[in-house]
Amino acid sequence: MFASFSARWTRGRGTVRLAAAALLSALVAGGALAGAGTATAQEPAPGQAGATATIGGLKTYGAAVIHDPSGDVQVSAGLFEMAVDGGGTLQTYCVDLHSPTQRDAKYHETPWSGTSLAANKNAGKIRWILENSYPQVNDLATLASEAGATGLTEQDAAAGTQVAIWRYSDGAHVDAVDPQAEKLADYLQKAAVTVAEPEASLTLSPPAVSGHPGDLLGPVTVHTNATGVTLTPPADAATTGVRIVGRDGKPLTSAVDGSKVFFRVPLTATAGSAELTVQASTTVPVGRAFASDSRSQTQILAGSSESTVSATASAHWAREGAIPALSAATDCARGGVAVTAANQGDETFTFSLMGATYSIPAAGSNTVTIPLQEDQPYDFTITGPNGFQQRFTGILDCKTQGSETGEAVQTLSEPSPATVGGTAGGTNLAETGGSSVTPLIAGVAIGLVVIGGAALVLVGKKNEPTGE
Repeated sequence: MFASFSARWTRGRGTVRLAAAALLSALVAGGALAGAGTATAQEPAPGQAGATATIGGLKTYGAAVIHDPSGDVQVSAGLFEMAVDGGGTLQTYCVDLHSPTQRDAKYHETPWSGTSLAANKNAGKIRWILENSYPQVNDLATLASEAGATGLTEQDAAAGTQVAIWRYSDGAHVDAVDPQAEKLADYLQKAAVTVAEPEASLTLSPPAVSGHPGDLLGPVTVHTNATGVTLTPPADAATTGVRIVGRDGKPLTSAVDGSKVFFRVPLTATAGSAELTVQASTTVPVGRAFASDSRSQTQILAGSSESTVSATASAHWAREGAIPALSAATDCARGGVAVTAANQGDETFTFSLMGATYSIPAAGSNTVTIPLQEDQPYDFTITGPNGFQQRFTGILDCKTQGSETGEAVQTLSEPSPATVGGTAGGTNLAETGGSSVTPLIAGVAIGLVVIGGAALVLVGKKNEPTGE
């Protein structure tokens, strides 16, 4: 899952301190999860990049059977549809069979490193399946012929594709109910080869920079598959005088892939911050992961219309002292959140984290990983010199529910697409891999825990540390 954060600067000088907030300690059991509330839409956080969308439910699907020693479960299997913020539509398959899907959950384009795909040696084969099956291949007669099937409907094609993906994403023993869909699933599973992770639709690197007034702060490099992007300057640019410029110092309103842009801060500016927003219209690459901030099923992209994508970058400046620039990303390989601290000030930035002390010299940077347990929510704020504050929130979601719990799947007499977070009389959200028993399975596994209890402290000092 992505790590979100917000930044705020005020005047004055202070101590740098990071504290892990106690969040939530509750074991969600039985049908309680089925009544989970609707995910709340949030403004994109600084550093967040790519497409943001709201899930709408299964649109094209058939049936599948999950086999387990304790019995078989029949579930819906197929394509979800998402509505992109700012315009556009995405089609996705699920890559976490036993997790529930929450109604209207907000999803964010996410690198594989921030999802269960990070540790999945077959992630590249899933991308091959996506590129060589429905809906990327919409000639169903040809697809059926390749699979040795006598014919395929759109529902069969979607179900067969999802089943093949589950076999690699969850290691599931699962079959499509329709014989032709099952032939497609078998064909895709056997034919799949490893394909590299696709590039993001839009990112900015790094997402945070710092420096002194009068300097060009950056560069921030644009990475995108769009033909061009629009640069929106800070909202208060007219009063602060901060401009978005190229290396030559000339103002920029647009850029392309590989462009390097800078924040030009007036020499007379007092300590402060600014944010750049970049936006484009493009098709999101097939195989991009989409994760939610509410533990709703992780998805993987199967198709995209022309869609709005955006990214933000922040700049921080001060006349003297340590001038930190912080960013964060989920690192599933290391089981935590990787916080990168850069320092473009003229003093060393020193902090202690989980019993270890780190010093970031002027013009230096370092990355510190905060270890977390699976499904562990976190919320902590770093404060620094000149009133700097930056908040990091999220939840670690790096494993599929099946790999976490080893829970046996319970038997159902008939398929029953679940409604998660719905209300009586509302539209059902048919969930991939979901059934009336799925919330129970997920509820047993999703007990939320509190960050270890100990405070994590970052202390900025003018001189080199003597140890803590």
